[in-house]
Amino acid sequence: MSHPLLSPLQLRSLTLPNRIGVSPMCQYSSVDGFASDWHLVHLGSRAVGGAGLVIAEASAVTPEGRITPADLGIWKDEHIEQLAHIARFVHSQGARAGIQLAHAGRKASMAPPSRGERLLSAAEGGWTPLAPSAIPFSEKYATPCALDIAGIDAVVEAFRAAAGRALKAGFDLVEIHSAHGYLLHEFLSPLSNHRTDAYGGSLENRARLLLRVVDAVRGAWPEEKPLFVRISASDWMEGGWTADDSVALARLLKEHGVDLVDCSSGGNVAGAHIPLSPGYQVPFAARIRREAGIATAAVGLITTPAQAAAIVAGGEADLVLLAREMLRDPYFAVHAAEALGEKAEWPEQYLRAAPAGSAARAAITD
Repeated sequence: MSHPLLSPLQLRSLTLPNRIGVSPMCQYSSVDGFASDWHLVHLGSRAVGGAGLVIAEASAVTPEGRITPADLGIWKDEHIEQLAHIARFVHSQGARAGIQLAHAGRKASMAPPSRGERLLSAAEGGWTPLAPSAIPFSEKYATPCALDIAGIDAVVEAFRAAAGRALKAGFDLVEIHSAHGYLLHEFLSPLSNHRTDAYGGSLENRARLLLRVVDAVRGAWPEEKPLFVRISASDWMEGGWTADDSVALARLLKEHGVDLVDCSSGGNVAGAHIPLSPGYQVPFAARIRREAGIATAAVGLITTPAQAAAIVAGGEADLVLLAREMLRDPYFAVHAAEALGEKAEWPEQYLRAAPAGSAARAAITD
């Protein structure tokens, strides 16, 4: 019997072949939101490497919802064709394909990170970011424009339309990005949401936009296909969003048709002290899974097969999503199988690279 990390995961009608996924990672390699050959190779190589799920990076649902002008987008129908090409290749390797739908909120209109943490000027094509309240993320960021009700309605519609495009592109699941200090997280946190209307104040009010987005996406997304939401389970700051809030939110998300909560943290407060250590966010996934009764994904400094295996075997999360380790090792899933003494599913084209004495290598002759 396969190790739990390598066992299938059923979410509605979708079966992931294993519990190892590629976390969405911004590549800052787009022009006008279009996916490029870089995205095909980046995401496709991780599918070749055996990951059961490959999630495309934060894809802006509106142009002003981009973090930078180099962000991937899904705000117009012309984006569909190249995204579909990526989804088809991921499927051809036996993996499942997901895409993250996002709006950067007050953290928009920035230069790509390789150019430093810098706000774009008007001459560079910068724009006015949107947020729940006119509070900048830091002195390096623009003061955003507080969304009015018409603007909030437009955001909900943009997420709904983006989900429809993801479906046309052939993705198996969508993930709503409500973490890392971007728009939906900004509404959740009392540190960034100072509204006094129906979208501010109580947790119920601050969660209203996210739940409206979930309902809109769920309405545009087939019943048989799963829906994920990524959250920052803690702001790591006094007076901010807490793990208790996250459990309460996860219960609401489950009621609204969400299948899995992807548990990250931080990103909404500049200078927050985050106690980085291997697997430091796993307890959030474990607690939400246990107390909210919903499937979770664990993320954050998960770097070894043994560590990933222990998370799933111990019931702390249903899925492990890796980011930086997948950049270092696109074949993490193959190597994890070998490390756990299981049969590694090497791509046929690469069988000669399988370790001597392995079942995969025994199937061919040099």
